[in-house]
Amino acid sequence: MSTTPPAPAAPAQTIAETIRPAREHRYDIDLIRLVCSVGVIVSHAGAAFMDAVGRKASGGAPAYWVGLTADSLGRFAVPTFFAIAGWAVLVGAPPKDAARLRQRMVRLLVPLAVWTAVYLVWGRWRGTNDGPIGDLALDSLFASVRPAYHLWYLYAYVPLIILLALVPMVRAGKRPWGIAAVLLVVAAAPTLAGDLSRVTAWDVPRFGWSFGAYQAVYAVLGALLLAAPAGAFGRRRPLWLLIAVMSLVAVIAYQHEVHYVIPNASVAIAVLTGSFVLLLHRVRIPDRFRPAVTRFVDATYGVYMVHILFEDVVTDHLLPADVGWPGAVALFLAVSAAITVLSFATVLLWRRIGLERLLG
Repeated sequence: MSTTPPAPAAPAQTIAETIRPAREHRYDIDLIRLVCSVGVIVSHAGAAFMDAVGRKASGGAPAYWVGLTADSLGRFAVPTFFAIAGWAVLVGAPPKDAARLRQRMVRLLVPLAVWTAVYLVWGRWRGTNDGPIGDLALDSLFASVRPAYHLWYLYAYVPLIILLALVPMVRAGKRPWGIAAVLLVVAAAPTLAGDLSRVTAWDVPRFGWSFGAYQAVYAVLGALLLAAPAGAFGRRRPLWLLIAVMSLVAVIAYQHEVHYVIPNASVAIAVLTGSFVLLLHRVRIPDRFRPAVTRFVDATYGVYMVHILFEDVVTDHLLPADVGWPGAVALFLAVSAAITVLSFATVLLWRRIGLERLLG
């Protein structure tokens, strides 16, 4: 009879070890995204008012100043979107592998392709396209032509997301060589396209898929700020509000006195963006409002894509340059509200019938 003692049994996993804690849903970031979506519409509506008076106060002071203020007010939106992107990829929901990243890219690129076609047709119908639609479609594939001006954001957003996604993958021990190859192509393609054009005399489209240093900085600093624990900044909300107002005044002054459009990399925009993020950081959303916030937030990508259509239609018919101060304010509120309501209503409708994968 063997006297060898039995091997000790493996320790049973505790409940705490087998159940992973649920990831916190950041309703404050949902609210920030929603405000940014409206901010983009407000900024673009303001820009339309300025265009109606030739971007000069002498063309109609009320419309000019209302438009300039509104345009400046929404300037935090796009930098904040980059900040949220950084938080999502680096902290909130980092992709675990290349397959997860491909899924994200598909959700971005399929609607981008559809809306590229829509805006090419829209431009042809409105008479704003200045070339054959087939050539414009090819140039759009290389991002050398933007069928609608707001699509520049996606041409920078997509490669930036791919770059940031490498960080959590490498930290997790992955070796995403395919993603690295894509980034190498993105980095080398602009120079290669230019060289190929010079050597062969071909009309090679400029390669426009790229991001700037300021966009990466907004993404990384945004991840740092948004990942801060509750209470880190909330007690100073009056201070952030004051800084936001002061930076808004600086943005208005810059756009009027120095240069329009103000660069997103300017100090005034950075301060405006940071104070806005800190103002809403970890703000509590009452439970009864959370379903509505989530529903509207899910529509923001589609709203970003479609709102230019409604802006073109509404502003083409409702922007006289010779309105007085009360008329300019009332008209701006009506125009921006109409674009916002039409955009969100349309997106909610197509999402209800299952077209979100195509249209966003």
